[in-house]
Amino acid sequence: MRCFIELSYDGSAYHGWQRQPESISVQQVMEETLSELIGQKTIVVGCGRTDTGVHASIFYAHFEWHGEFGARFKDYGQLAWKLNGMLPDDVGVRRIFEVGDRDHARFTAQERAYTYWVHTAKDPFLEGRSTRIYQELDLEAMNAGAKCLVQKADFAAFCKVGSLQKTTICDVRMAKWHREDLHRLRFDISADRFLRNMVRAVVGTLVDVGRGRMAPEMVEDVLRSKDRGRAGMSAAACGLYLSRIDYPFLA
Repeated sequence: MRCFIELSYDGSAYHGWQRQPESISVQQVMEETLSELIGQKTIVVGCGRTDTGVHASIFYAHFEWHGEFGARFKDYGQLAWKLNGMLPDDVGVRRIFEVGDRDHARFTAQERAYTYWVHTAKDPFLEGRSTRIYQELDLEAMNAGAKCLVQKADFAAFCKVGSLQKTTICDVRMAKWHREDLHRLRFDISADRFLRNMVRAVVGTLVDVGRGRMAPEMVEDVLRSKDRGRAGMSAAACGLYLSRIDYPFLA
């Protein structure tokens, strides 16, 4: 049977979700811990891949359970509780539940959303959790630029050069900045899919708009150029969080 895991993690110590040959990843930690707990080699398939240092407020993954569940655990709540007891403090499981055999953590997802946090005043409690920008930003201009991105289009200009992508077409359904308080901003973006490094490149470009280095309408020109060199520098990983994944069976 197939089981879904709902989890979250602080990505600071990890080289992303996906297993790496010589670097620690969240997937590696999950697979090794779960395999030890249930007594069988277990492959954990994630809903996507986050880059090095990127966090996940919510993340879904699935694994296959072989054998009789009741012989080892009373219920999924006990399995999640024991798994949390073995995982490091920067990875936490919220729940584990059974799904259909065709429900896939990555391919069944209908929409994903990311949140990026920015602060413009020194705050020791935000270090590693948000990106500090050393000047105030024009929120209205950044939102004008963000509106240019809400469309189904080729987002190659915001994709890491050299990435192996079958297609760079994405359907961006929402992109908006919000002011949380005087010195803290939040950017939310949702789409059917995201390219490697895409959100950080988008944020870097929109921050250039907020600094007055680029006019808002130029964001559309960058998008149409399909040239990564036209977009802004990638924003730091520490401010980025995977924040939502939608599935038809969780509606």
